[in-house]
Amino acid sequence: MKPHKLLLFLFLLFSVSAAVAQSSIELKRKKEALQREIDLLQKNANMAASNKKLTLSQINALNAKIRLMQNKIGVINSEMKNLDNQIYENTNTVHTLKDQLGQLRKEYASMIRFAQRNKNAYDKMMFIFAASDFNQAYKRIKYLQQFGQYRKKQAGYINGKEKDLSYKIVILDKNLKEKSSLLQEQQNERSKLGKSKNEQAKVLNQFSREEKQYKRDIAARRKLQIAIDRSIRAAINREIEAARKEEEEKERLAAARAKADNLPTPSASKAKTSGAYLTATPESAKLSAAFESNRGALPWPVSMGSITEGFGRHMEGQASYTNDGVNIETSENASVRAVFNGQVRAVDVQLGRYYVLIKHGEYFTVYQNLKSVSVAKGDNVTTKQPIGVVANSEGTPQLQFQIRRGAAAQNPEAWIAK
Repeated sequence: MKPHKLLLFLFLLFSVSAAVAQSSIELKRKKEALQREIDLLQKNANMAASNKKLTLSQINALNAKIRLMQNKIGVINSEMKNLDNQIYENTNTVHTLKDQLGQLRKEYASMIRFAQRNKNAYDKMMFIFAASDFNQAYKRIKYLQQFGQYRKKQAGYINGKEKDLSYKIVILDKNLKEKSSLLQEQQNERSKLGKSKNEQAKVLNQFSREEKQYKRDIAARRKLQIAIDRSIRAAINREIEAARKEEEEKERLAAARAKADNLPTPSASKAKTSGAYLTATPESAKLSAAFESNRGALPWPVSMGSITEGFGRHMEGQASYTNDGVNIETSENASVRAVFNGQVRAVDVQLGRYYVLIKHGEYFTVYQNLKSVSVAKGDNVTTKQPIGVVANSEGTPQLQFQIRRGAAAQNPEAWIAK
């Protein structure tokens, strides 16, 4: 193989190996993160087990745990696929190295036999003196010197190939052990998933037997949530109205100054959207743009948690309802934190549970079901600053988190980091 082609081949091989290694590391991290979520949900489920009454939160948490377990099995399958590729590549490399080593040993044995036949100093001298002229004699001397150096070089090259082969065999053995371990892990996870699905079936049977009671509980919960969401929208509408009045007052004062100075009266601005009023100042426009640029990268409102109920429409039996945010199950007494810089615009309490509304220019974030708060209306907050402590909802620590653009609800899963 020509030098430049060899270099290109080695570069591509190294790039592929680095990519596979990076992918394997990312998969292990993802698997560990999924396991932390599963452990958290299981811990909360154990705490809630003392409560004889089955709750909607417990059902959602069980469904979330099953989903996470299925995701974890998917990650293990991806790990095994990566490992199979590595085993295939390393097996091919071992075969190639063995072939190369065999060829090198043949060539080296041939050189040794040649050297043995011509090891006599007299034969070497005769080989030199048989030259037709001085120039040819000099070349023969150089040839004998280079032959000896090349033989040493080949011996070193063979030694290096043997080390490479030994190393690759060790790596291949490690790959095979890892695969065996992953197969066992996959089997264990499938067994756990089967048990969880059996538990899910029992829960659904219990739910169907006591459906009337659950419907009453769900209706009461939804009634409370509707009241909270109405209060939140009212608070946001007050912010929009205040921004509109402030903007109109600025226009009125500008018109009055123009009239006093005998200047043309500025034409009245056309009707604006709520977003235009909320971003009327350079500071609020900049904050709004910064919030929007972090879409998909905002930190979670808790340091550890799992989404047990998603955004949008849901069905419970024959009844449907809409969640304007996401429900995040977290650890007991977890600290709730702001997901971005902003200003607290409302702190309210409903049936002993607080909610906090934070303004980020045109955007608002809402943190519901807090048992205590550490901020007040008008406070400026920074990203990840603690704002309160989560409360238990139906026996489990749970945060209801919303993101709104003006009064319009957004799906938080599209905004927070994966």
